[in-house]
Amino acid sequence: MPIPNVITIDGPAASGKSTLGKKLADELGYLFFDTGVMYRAVTWAALASGIAIGDESAVSHLANTIVIDILPASTEDGRTCDILVDGKDVTWEIRQPDVDQNVSQVSAYPVVRDALTNQQRRIGRRGRVVMVGRDIGSVVMPKAELKIYLVATAEERARRRFHEQIERGGEESYQDILSALQKRDRIDSTREFSPLRPAEDAIILDTDQMDARQVESQALALVLAREKPDST
Repeated sequence: MPIPNVITIDGPAASGKSTLGKKLADELGYLFFDTGVMYRAVTWAALASGIAIGDESAVSHLANTIVIDILPASTEDGRTCDILVDGKDVTWEIRQPDVDQNVSQVSAYPVVRDALTNQQRRIGRRGRVVMVGRDIGSVVMPKAELKIYLVATAEERARRRFHEQIERGGEESYQDILSALQKRDRIDSTREFSPLRPAEDAIILDTDQMDARQVESQALALVLAREKPDST
């Protein structure tokens, strides 16, 4: 069997999906596509435009009209790519606490998910891509050749995110980050439309006791295992 043409990596917030996805994509020479940035972009655009996050109709309309571009990183400031909203670079703006606090509500809106899912599928069907998100293997690309689902406790995920934001000069407390993650987990896992869950054929990796290098090693082994000829 050849190396998977489409690899999906799903899991809860701060489980290490983006870190793994970027390293795996670099190793394989694939496109790294963190689909979550699309929901963050819509959330940021709504907040920046003064649209109430609770106004589902207005947010949904915005998702159907907004132009989101994802391009290779143009600046060595820690970003994995450039994220543009109507031509404006919002790569770091979409990582601000107000976006963190509202993105789950935006991503739960069916029309928003439909609008962005169509864009995600279009990119995924080009192949040679590592797609990262929460429902990529289960909903967006159900026929992907390799699906990985990462898990870790909320406490471990909060610890990772706390140290990441300190490195960027952030001042949010660990407890605030943990509370936000726990709230997001509840919303993501209980929403009616595309709830957070692993695809039936996903391979689950528990990253609690692993560092990024160990997770990458295990994931790469899964990719290369698909290269081996069938024994039948």
